[in-house]
Order: sequence, then structure tokens, then C-alpha cells
Amino acid sequence: MKKITHNFQQQATTYYLGESLLQLGNHVDINRAVLVIDENVERYHGHHLHNWRKIVVPAGEEVKNMATTERIIDGLIQFEADRKTTLVGIGGGMITDVAGFAASIYMRGIPFGFVPSTLLAQVDASIGGKNGVSHGKHKNLLGIIRQPEFILFDYALPLTMPDEEWHNGFAEIIKYACIMDAPLFDYLEANRVKALARDVEVLEYLVEKSVAAKTTVVLEDEFENGPRRWLNFGHTLGHAVEKLEHIAHGKAVAIGMVAAARFSENLIGFPNEQTQRLIRLISDYQLPVAFTSDKEAVFDIFRLDKKREKDTIHFVLLEKIGKATTIPVPIADLKLLLQEL
Repeated sequence: MKKITHNFQQQATTYYLGESLLQLGNHVDINRAVLVIDENVERYHGHHLHNWRKIVVPAGEEVKNMATTERIIDGLIQFEADRKTTLVGIGGGMITDVAGFAASIYMRGIPFGFVPSTLLAQVDASIGGKNGVSHGKHKNLLGIIRQPEFILFDYALPLTMPDEEWHNGFAEIIKYACIMDAPLFDYLEANRVKALARDVEVLEYLVEKSVAAKTTVVLEDEFENGPRRWLNFGHTLGHAVEKLEHIAHGKAVAIGMVAAARFSENLIGFPNEQTQRLIRLISDYQLPVAFTSDKEAVFDIFRLDKKREKDTIHFVLLEKIGKATTIPVPIADLKLLLQEL
């Protein structure tokens, strides 16, 4: 187990890399904690947590909303949680997002930590302090940036995931390779078979590389005024596709990355052969690449994107694999680019 502490602007966060869920009691007092877990985590791992106070919520991105937040808050009230109680979210990205949000607004803020149980949550959702919920057709419209006290990474937890969810997690790893780590892109190409076969050594390498990449960006730009926007590569269009098609986050981001690569060709001269290389890698990890959503519906969602400023959206593009840039693109131009997809 590796212990690493990072000092963010408002909170120090300790990562326990390679720690077991069974050791959670070594890092938070069982008598001063409440767990938030989804039904899937309860089914697979709940027997390890029977002595803990638990709030069990439904699974799925569609319940990442204020109703689930209120359910968590009602549970905290029932357990008579006070401002020294630590809320621990154990599950995928939905759980970490909504648990962090509930902890941030209950009694104006209580401590919280995460045990991400999916590959996607381990490499992305649990890191960086973005907590929130969706509202209507707009993903993550309500939220706050507030860091957890700790994140416990148990590499055994994602191994119980269905194949489709396993593939889903690789979208965010591919994203890091695209925006800032060309050698990671090479590694993903060379180790595809082992990665898809859930080789634990490869999993450990990919999680730790991804955690380090995202943490580096967040430490530099915690509140998303500059380089942290790069982490949205593939997400502007991906979030719209996710909402419209009701598909998994990783699948939607994969589609969004291909579209962003094509936009990069048009706007800043990203080489087409590198777009084709990205398409091959995404396909190799059994993720979709084709954009088939209703373009007008996607554009309607664009207009309320959090990255919009007046009539432009700060869109993340690629100069080359391993190097991203962000440019303001007029919404009218984005509409034309959409029509060409």
C-alpha cells in the first residue's frame, strides 16, 4: 500500500493506493462515520461492512439527482450525524459525486472520503473534488468543488465489474493519454490484451498513472480557470450524448473524444492519421466511436454547458496526441461543426 498526501487549496487529501476495503477502519473511526453505498456494492461487498452505519441508495447515473441527495441527508439525520461525522462514499462515480455533494451541504459541510469501486471512479470521478448532481437533461449542473479527506483505492473492487463496465473505465484513461501523456497512449496500445483480461499489474499501473495525471492538473488549477479544462476533452459533446442516449459515461466520452478530434482537425490542424489512431485505440477497448445522436438536441444541451461564456464555449482540442489546448469556439461555429459529423 502506498500512502500519498496532496495539499489542495482548502483541504489535504490522502490517497491510500492498493489498500483493502477491509482496512477502512484504519483510516476512519467506525463510530464517527456513515457510509453511502449503492445497491450493487451492498450486494457484492456489504457483508464486509455489516458493523458500519450505512445508507443504501439505488445504483445508476439516472439517480444522480437532488432526490438521492435528500435521501442521504435524511439518513444522516436519522443517524444523528453531527459536524464531526465523516461521510464515506463507496461505489462508482455516481456515488462519489452525490456523497461528496451531500457532505458539502449537510450542516454547511462535514468531512468525507471515498472508496471508488469501479475502474472509472478510480481513475477519474473520485479525484479532484468535483461533487454534484444532474438536473433535468443537464449533467452535473448543480455542484461544488470540495476535496475529500481521503481516497482508498482497493484494486480488487473493479475486478467484480461486468465486462461492459470494465471497458467503460478505459475512456478516461485514454483521455489522459490524449491530453498529456503520449507514452501512456503507447502503453495502452501495447498492453490491450492484458488490460482487457483484467491483469492486476496492468490495472495498478493504469490507475496510478491516471491518478497522478489528474492530480497534477487539479493541483495546478483546482477551480478550473485554465489547464483543468483539458480534463473535459471529449466531455462537452459526451455529456450531451450520455443524456440523450442514456448510455454509460465512458461510452459517451469515447464518442465525444472522436468528435473532438475531428473538430481539432478542422480548427487547428490536428493530423487525420492521429484521429484514425485514436479511433483504433477506442475501438480496441470495445468502446463506440460513431456519433449518431440528434444534432439539434445536442446543440440545445451545448447552450447550457457549464463552460459556455456568452456566445462561446471553451472547447478542448488536440494539437497532437499527448498535447491538448483550449480555445473559445463560437456556439454558431460549433453548430456547423456538428452538422459535419
